[in-house]
Amino acid sequence: MTTIPTKPMTLAEAERLVDPANGYYELHHGELAVMPFPKMGHVLQQRRLRLLLESAAGESGIVEIELGFRALPEHEYRRADVAYVSRARWEQVDPRDFFNGAPDLVIEVLSPSNTAQEILDKEQLCLENGSREFWVVDGSRRQIRVSTSDGRSTTYKSGDSIPLFFNGALALDAIFE
Repeated sequence: MTTIPTKPMTLAEAERLVDPANGYYELHHGELAVMPFPKMGHVLQQRRLRLLLESAAGESGIVEIELGFRALPEHEYRRADVAYVSRARWEQVDPRDFFNGAPDLVIEVLSPSNTAQEILDKEQLCLENGSREFWVVDGSRRQIRVSTSDGRSTTYKSGDSIPLFFNGALALDAIFE
């Protein structure tokens, strides 16, 4: 079978599409990706992380779930399960546009639909385009891998506290209560 090369889709082209009934679209390197809606366990984990991080962040920044962002200007549109954005960056956002660049902290809560390649790709994209940290939350193992923009990765487990670059630390066990 012969395939005909096509040009990568732009965000403007993707915005004209109607989201599928079983999820929503993201744009990955110019390719349209259908992302499934999260199940309740995933939503509850996002909510817990948001509440804990908001408490720690105070006035230093904003914590949101399902924050859409454009790490690169033309062929990328992703959503962060949970994101932290410094107050200074948040105040520069044009409310008529998308968040440009990657949030300071992007947290991916693992779901059965995630692949290792997908997570690594998103991590690299974020850390190369504005994120200071990228967390992968593995609820089944009750652990969190934190990767930083300087190439370091640390896995935190029960009994550990995760240092927060914006204020204090977060007890891992509080996340999985």
